Amino acid sequence: MLHKHIDTEDMIRHAKLSPIRNHIGKPHNVHSLAYGSRYATEDIPKYRLPEKSTEAQAAYQLIHDELELDGRPNMNLASFVHTWMEPEADKLIIENMSKNLSDQDEYPATMRVHARCISIIGDMWNAKGAVGTSTVGSSEAVLLGGLAMKKRWQAKMKALGKDASRPNIVMGNNAQVALEKFARYFDVECRLIPVTPESHYCLDIHKAAEACDENTIGVFVILGSTYTGHFEDVEGMSKELDRIQEEKGWDIPIHVDGASGGFVAPFAFPKLKWGFDVPRVKSINTSGHKYGLAYAGIGWVLWKSEEYLPKELVFTLTYLGAEEQTFTLNFSRPACFMIAQYYNFVRLGKQGYTAIIENDLDNARILSMALEESTYFDVVSDMHRAKGVFGYGKKSNLDSIKESIARITDYNPALPVVAFKLSDQFKADNPHVKQAALSTLLRTRGWIVPNYALPPAVDKMEILRIVVRESFSQELVDRVVADLIWAAETLAASESSSDVDIFVRKHDPVADAHKMSSHEDNNRGPSGRQC
Repeated sequence: MLHKHIDTEDMIRHAKLSPIRNHIGKPHNVHSLAYGSRYATEDIPKYRLPEKSTEAQAAYQLIHDELELDGRPNMNLASFVHTWMEPEADKLIIENMSKNLSDQDEYPATMRVHARCISIIGDMWNAKGAVGTSTVGSSEAVLLGGLAMKKRWQAKMKALGKDASRPNIVMGNNAQVALEKFARYFDVECRLIPVTPESHYCLDIHKAAEACDENTIGVFVILGSTYTGHFEDVEGMSKELDRIQEEKGWDIPIHVDGASGGFVAPFAFPKLKWGFDVPRVKSINTSGHKYGLAYAGIGWVLWKSEEYLPKELVFTLTYLGAEEQTFTLNFSRPACFMIAQYYNFVRLGKQGYTAIIENDLDNARILSMALEESTYFDVVSDMHRAKGVFGYGKKSNLDSIKESIARITDYNPALPVVAFKLSDQFKADNPHVKQAALSTLLRTRGWIVPNYALPPAVDKMEILRIVVRESFSQELVDRVVADLIWAAETLAASESSSDVDIFVRKHDPVADAHKMSSHEDNNRGPSGRQC
């Protein structure tokens, strides 16, 4: 069946010029009822400030209705960001929404809460005398951590009478975009280490060690890769750097990017060595608005002690009424989300955080095992496998599942993230099915499940990813498994690849929003980074 393309913008423009529209009476005053206001039949202001005012009720309702077109947060399985808090937390946020966290003199009680949060997080990460600050998120926090490493390296090189103009930093090429932003924004050479299946798609500590030299300001080690959820080996990297110092005299620190893992490891894997009890770890960042369970707008960065935070980076201000110290990239920011973080500390304690994180991991493991059981999918993440067992070629059999349920097996330390792909057998049986179409088809059921390539060097493999958060209940696990199987079977039943192409999104706004043009060659477009 043939259809003619319709230019919807042109159609609407002609409709507005219709004589019928010109006969519609236009009110001279703004009506107090939202759907009786002039904006019920006129364009809502989009690109210019309107000439006239609008009643509060009308403005609210019209904006509210437009935002209803957004997706449902608990069905957005692409994001690590927490989207639900208790009503009491919401009340505290509203009560303190107008407070500026930068105004230390006006809000002394808020400053005491901030200091308590630093102490609580420092204790959680095995620190003795840590110093730190809140940020608007882990991206700002990791920039501050990297900047401190650069300044300390420069001071050391100058003291030795050596060239301090060519700093470099080492990280896996699975790094989230904020880590590369640090290198680009602050003129540091970024040495990206290719990831492989053998390195579990994250930092290869031996190759990272080979990339270090006397100009290396530090190594970024990621506690929870955004691609597959794997924890990188912080303790192993520290030992490699110890060996380098013994052999060559280079004293290279570690900054741990614990954007998600900083609130997972202390409660789910308390025996894992990754924090300030690892000698070379000098700074750590995290997101309070990921597994810290607060709303978006709060991050943290801590240094092992004041020794590792160069004094030249700390500004002393007096113009707000009292002497105060600050080390952030921005200045004014809301205090309410930091207060929400403190609410969680008081409300949940170790018991509450442990229960929630373990529930997330349990649901992620159940989801992983269900996907493998379907035979339609291979699970690339390893968080559901016994400790030391890696690779989707090693399926979880019935005995290992029983052991896992009985808490006999130690699991691989990782985030509650499920990374998976269409199984090799499914693709062999259905060569016309494109995995990207699966992601698009799921959107018709309300789910946002991104499909993207793994980092360069392994980017021939595309994976789908589901981030399991507190709001992702067992009922939703059952529902998404059913819908994934439905989508796979629907695509398999299509007659040709042209039918499947209908469901392949040429541009995914979720993926595009997090891309960074950093790796280009003559045959390919820019590759991206996932968040």
